[in-house]
Amino acid sequence: MEREDLLAAARAAAEHAYAPYSRFHVGAAAVMETPEGELVATGANVENASYGLTICAERVALASLFQMLPAGATPRVIQVAIACIDAPEDASDEARVPCGACRQWLAELAPEAIYYVDGVARDLALPDLLPLAFQLKRKPRSQRARARVEPGASRSRHSAASSKSV
Repeated sequence: MEREDLLAAARAAAEHAYAPYSRFHVGAAAVMETPEGELVATGANVENASYGLTICAERVALASLFQMLPAGATPRVIQVAIACIDAPEDASDEARVPCGACRQWLAELAPEAIYYVDGVARDLALPDLLPLAFQLKRKPRSQRARARVEPGASRSRHSAASSKSV
């Protein structure tokens, strides 16, 4: 999908935001690739008086993609657009990009996507948004090494010092 078309979809989604506390209406549009072609899901932020219960536009859009697929399938997200329609025209790039929680969602669910942020002139990749992103790569249980402690060995580096009498 063209950059400007996807940003327009994000702006339109932002019109549906519920933002009585921050007054920042944010919209997101995410594109996933399927064998039948591209599908787009949009989302808007929905705030709550208990701020931790607020959900951001980016997470709404990403979660919506899962509803478009068969159960258990993971979307292949290729583009994400984010727009805060209340951002001042002179806002910095840093004031326009997703929050940390959304960046982590993007790292897991859209690592190869191209990101378009309204008001940021260039296209972004995940490392631009989240350098050194946390990634959990677990080995199967049978391949995990177990730490072994020899009988009689100290389990704490402080145990020897704490057992000395003064």
